[in-house]
This record gives sequence, structure tokens and C-alpha cells, in this order.
Amino acid sequence: MIHLELDEEETALLQQTLEDCLSDLRVEISDTHNFDYKEMLKSKKVLLLKIQEALVQSRLEPA
Repeated sequence: MIHLELDEEETALLQQTLEDCLSDLRVEISDTHNFDYKEMLKSKKVLLLKIQEALVQSRLEPA
């Protein structure tokens, strides 16, 4: 496991970047007709959601 320390500005940028990427992925998944590629994109989405959740949880934990 990697421990990463970010200040508030860095955390906000990472959160926004994750949201942007997830939004783009949702569109790409819906527009993709190749089954294998769609499944790869879905797997990527799951990982990004996991990272996003870890980021949220780390913000809730006391320092």
C-alpha cells in the first residue's frame, strides 16, 4: 500500500481530475460497441471509483 500526503489544494485537484475522468469514461463506455474494450473501460471505472472512495475516506480520518 502506498501512503500519499496531499495538501487541500492537491486533494481538490485530484478529486476533480477523478470526477472528470469518470465522466469521460461513462460517455466512452456508452458509446463503445466493442465488448472487450467496453469491459476494459468498466474495469478502469471500478478502479477509479475505488481510488475516489479512498480519497474521500482519507479526508474523513483525523490527522
